[in-house]
Amino acid sequence: MQTEKVIAHIVEWLKEYAENAKCKGFVIGVSGGIDSAVTSTLCAKTGLDLLCLEMPIHQGENQVTRADRHIDWLMDNFPNVSRQPVDLTPVFDSLVDAFPKVDNEEERFMSLANTRARLRMTTLYYFAALKGYLVAGTGNKVEDFGIGFYTKYGDGGVDLSPIADLVKTEVYELGRVLGVNQDIMDAAPTDGLWGDSRTDEDQIGASYPELEWAMEMDDQGKTADDFSGREKEIFTIYKRYNTANKHKMVPIPICEIPTELK
Repeated sequence: MQTEKVIAHIVEWLKEYAENAKCKGFVIGVSGGIDSAVTSTLCAKTGLDLLCLEMPIHQGENQVTRADRHIDWLMDNFPNVSRQPVDLTPVFDSLVDAFPKVDNEEERFMSLANTRARLRMTTLYYFAALKGYLVAGTGNKVEDFGIGFYTKYGDGGVDLSPIADLVKTEVYELGRVLGVNQDIMDAAPTDGLWGDSRTDEDQIGASYPELEWAMEMDDQGKTADDFSGREKEIFTIYKRYNTANKHKMVPIPICEIPTELK
């Protein structure tokens, strides 16, 4: 990959999109992970306004610290960057208290994880509307179009997706060239929705390089029967997520009414 040229291409694309949309800049949620670090840096390089939001909800201290350091680094290097901390923990807790109790706590736990992402999306759009900014998405190609590893109308609710045509290893390569803090480069990817230390790999059962391989094999028309051992396991994991989350990757279905019924 011609990394520096890819960076220049994305930065120009971001700038042109914002200017054509008559928007002043971008707002992004910075989590302390590689995707938001790379995306925020690309937005900063446009020279347009960039507002970085920190939106902890019972967040692990290491994630908060990485996010803080990254925003500090951005503000030291780009005069167009500003920050806005918004502690969503009390909002989340109040919402949880307002919900009725359920019998199945495991299902409730998953639902509340997605609720965190949707609270953050709502916050991003509040500031975007307030300031005339675009919400920049941080999803990569494997998450957005491979396994659908994101929350519908949560972190999937954005105005534009600068890195969605890059797989995770390519995002890391951009991070290296952009000079993203080493602690972010070294941190295990996590969606940060659980309030504990679980990683994406813990949840999915496969690493991003493994999933990239499976995505490529799927694009070539391979099936699980073409593999054995760990490769078959990885491919099966990929296909399970890809199938279950297909609803996130296709347009919302519309019930079309026959002309003769109108």
